[in-house]
Amino acid sequence: MEDLVVRDADVVDGSGADSYRADVVIDGGRIVSIVKEAAAAGCQRPCAVREIDAEGLVLSPGFIDMHAHSDLALLRDPDHSAKAAQGVTLEVLGQDGLSYAPVDDRTLEEVRRAITGWNGYGDDIDFDWRSVGEYLDRLDRGIAVNAAYLIPQGTVRALAVGWEDREATPGELDRMRRLVAEGLEQGAVGLSSGLTYTPGMYAGDAELTELCRVVAAYGGYYCPHHRSYGAGALEAYAEMVALSREAGCPLHLAHATMNFGVNEGRAPELLALLDRSLAEGADITLDTYPYTPGCTTLAALLPSWASEGGPEEVLARLADPATAGRIRHDLEVTGSDGCHGVPVEWETIEVSGVADPALGDFVGRSVRESADLRGESPWATAHRLLVGDRLGTTILQHVGHEENVRAIMRHRAHTGGSDGILRGAKPHPRAYGTFPRYLGHYVRESGVLTLEECVAHLTSRPAARLRLPDRGLVREGYRADLVLFDPETVAPGATFAEPRALPSGIPHVLIDGRFVIEDGRRTDVLAGRAVRRTPV
Repeated sequence: MEDLVVRDADVVDGSGADSYRADVVIDGGRIVSIVKEAAAAGCQRPCAVREIDAEGLVLSPGFIDMHAHSDLALLRDPDHSAKAAQGVTLEVLGQDGLSYAPVDDRTLEEVRRAITGWNGYGDDIDFDWRSVGEYLDRLDRGIAVNAAYLIPQGTVRALAVGWEDREATPGELDRMRRLVAEGLEQGAVGLSSGLTYTPGMYAGDAELTELCRVVAAYGGYYCPHHRSYGAGALEAYAEMVALSREAGCPLHLAHATMNFGVNEGRAPELLALLDRSLAEGADITLDTYPYTPGCTTLAALLPSWASEGGPEEVLARLADPATAGRIRHDLEVTGSDGCHGVPVEWETIEVSGVADPALGDFVGRSVRESADLRGESPWATAHRLLVGDRLGTTILQHVGHEENVRAIMRHRAHTGGSDGILRGAKPHPRAYGTFPRYLGHYVRESGVLTLEECVAHLTSRPAARLRLPDRGLVREGYRADLVLFDPETVAPGATFAEPRALPSGIPHVLIDGRFVIEDGRRTDVLAGRAVRRTPV
C-alpha cells in the first residue's frame, strides 16, 4: 500500500494550466498516481497508509527560492522555519559572488569577515569543508530544505587573485577557470557574481566572459548581481545580456529591480530589453522579491576604491580622517559605485541588524534619525557604525517603486527569490514572507497574477532554469516536494515591525514525501539534501 494519498485537492500543477480536482498518491518520495475527480467518480478511489483531506486546499509543487542567503543558516538552524513554513522546498545558495566554497584557510577567513552582515561570522559553524563538493556533502548530512549552489565568482577571484583592484594575469585566469570547472563537476549549478561587491567587482567583462564560457560548457547558468541598480541600471543589464551572448551562457538576473528615484517608472524599458533579447534567441530568466525596499550591508555602500584589499584595509581607511573624508564625499556628493551611482539619502537607510549588541539602539531607525537623536551628521553616525561594528551592520534601503515591482513580476522570464538575509534584530520581512506575499497580496488581493501564473513563476520556471528533470511540477514520477495551502487565507505574518512572524494558510509542506510542515507546525524531519547539477 502506498504511503500517502492527498484527497480532493485543487491541484495547481506548476505548468500554468488551469487547476483541477484530484487525489494525489505518494509513495517512496515520489508522486505515483494522480486520479482526477472525473476519473475517480467511476472507479474505486486510491487508498494509502495515510490520508489527508485537502478539501478547500491547493496542492502545488514546492516553491523554489532562486536567491537565498541561507548558506550558514541551513547548517546552524535545523528548524529553518523561515523558509520551510513558506512552502520553500529548495533554495539556491552561493549568491552575489561571495560564499564559503571554494576556499583555502586564508580566503575562508577573509570571506567570513566580508559577509558577516549576511550570515554572521560563523563562530557556531564547524567549517570542515574547503571545496564545493565538500560543502555539498556537508549539506547532505541533513538540512531542513533542499539546496543548490552557485560558485561565487568573488570568492574564486579572492582565492586566485586576492582582493586587489587589477586585471588577473593569464595564470590567475587559468586558475579561476579550473576552480569554476571543478565546482561545476562537483555539483554546482552555475556561477554568481556580485559586481558591486569586492573583489568580484574588479573583474572586467573579458574575465567574466571567459569564466562564463566554462559555465556554458557544463550546462550551468550565470547569475550576476550586476554593476548598478540605480544610475546606469539599464546599461548594467545590457552589459550582462551582451556578456552572456558572447559567452554562449544562459543568464539569470539576480533580484532584477529598478530602484532609486532615477528609475521610477522605468521597468518597461528593462522589459523591452529582455523581450528583444529573448526574441533574438537569448536564454534569460530573472528573479525578484515582492517588496519595494532592498537589503544589504552598510559597508556595501562604500566606493570600490575604499574596499580594495579586504575588510582590514577598509577599516584602516575609515580610521584615517582624510581618507574617510573622501569616502564621505563619494557617498554624499558624487554617488558611490557601491550605492549604485546615486548620492546616498540617509533617511532611506534603515539599520536592520548589528554584529555588536552594544550598538542595538541603532536598529530599526534610519541613519538620519539616529544622527538627529545624537546631534551629529548622518555621516558621523554611519562612520560610527562601520567602525564600531567592524563592517557587520545590515541595512534596509527604502528606494524601490511599486509599479516597477508589479511590472517585472508579470514578465514571462520572472521567477521568485527572497534575497532573504536571516540575521539581525529586524531583518527584511522578505526572508520570512516572500512566497505567501506573492500568493496572498499579489494574487488574491491585487490580482496582479492569477494563481496558476504565480505558482508557475515559483515552481516550474525556476526548476527549468536549474535543469531539474523531476521537480517543479505535479506529475506522476516527479519528486513529492509539495505544498498544501489555503488560497483564501495564505498570507505572510512577517512585517517590517515584526519581521520574523511566520505565515498563515500553509498547513502542509512535504519534501520527498515527508512532512516538513504538518498541520502548520514544523516537524523534526530533515529531508533536505544538496541538489546537484544535472550533467549535460
